[in-house]
Amino acid sequence: MQRRRFVLTATSALAAPALARAQETLKSARAAYRLVTLSRDLVQPWSIAFLPDGRMLITERPGRLRVFANGRLEPRALPGAPAVRTGGQAGLLDVCLHPNFAQNRVLYLSYVAGDSNGAATTVARAELDDGGLGNVRVIFEALPRSHGRLNLGSRIVFDRAGLMYVSVGDRFQMLRAQDLGDLAGKIVRLRDDGSIPPDNPFVGRPGARPEIFTWGNRNPQGLALHPETGKIWEVEHGPKGGDELNILKAGGNYGWPLVTYGVNYDGSKITDNRSLPGMEDALRTWVPSISPCGLSFYTGDRFPGWKGSLFTGALSNYALFRIELDGERYKSEERLLVDRLPYIRDVRQGPDGLLYLVTQSEEGGLFRLEPA
Repeated sequence: MQRRRFVLTATSALAAPALARAQETLKSARAAYRLVTLSRDLVQPWSIAFLPDGRMLITERPGRLRVFANGRLEPRALPGAPAVRTGGQAGLLDVCLHPNFAQNRVLYLSYVAGDSNGAATTVARAELDDGGLGNVRVIFEALPRSHGRLNLGSRIVFDRAGLMYVSVGDRFQMLRAQDLGDLAGKIVRLRDDGSIPPDNPFVGRPGARPEIFTWGNRNPQGLALHPETGKIWEVEHGPKGGDELNILKAGGNYGWPLVTYGVNYDGSKITDNRSLPGMEDALRTWVPSISPCGLSFYTGDRFPGWKGSLFTGALSNYALFRIELDGERYKSEERLLVDRLPYIRDVRQGPDGLLYLVTQSEEGGLFRLEPA
């Protein structure tokens, strides 16, 4: 099939039409901004990716891949998306472009797939053309499969070497995170075809899965590449309390459930340990939980006062968190959009230097933050 070449510019494809609604001027410690509504017609949106031609891809958890272009949400989903298992937190999750997408049109989807015998967080590689998605094939499955539809992850990010990181939750079975023979509760590192890099930290170790990059992670729902250091940063949900911001280190054990600031949802104790030798301490721990979801470093010029900040949605707080850093140390944070948007699932910087958000609900929305 011949691929269509698009000539839309980023500005034209993302431009807001008359239907976009700007609210009043809002104030941050370092910026004045407005919240603009771009669409209210999404169903449980989960992730955003920007195409080189300026269009935007948005995943919907029921299993649809939508397109936002010329200031409007296109009415039909792209055909060719893989079949997904839904319910609980399961469904179609992240979308991520290949670093050479402009040349090869390859993208990746993370989702939950399986059958009556169990399901697992899965990654498929596909090609985008004028007919939708083609050449779709599974390149990773977080084995072993199991039942249950909670704590599934899952984000995808590429590093500067072109290696892919995928976050996998512990499936609400906490001890799996400490089992190196199990891919639940891990961050895995893969080549772009799903094969395993030979320098992964557990390659050749008996009883350990060679895909593993880090372990002891509970439910990682945000991954981001630091724009200066090239390191991968991560946010994950704790249980009742104990959400974390981390920098990933090869072979690092992030402690769950042997180390946590949280307790079980019924209030019972998990552990007294807040730190243990040989395990990585979080840069920031949130008690009570904010349920961080999505993660993005701001590098644009439209909000000079926000440059270098780290943004994450806070599902439990109905807010967007802006985190200030001092190198690799947490410095401070502020809450934006408090009680204005429910369940911010993803936050991304667009090619126009503005921030884009999606909110997960049955009438989910796409929003943009603009300078006031």
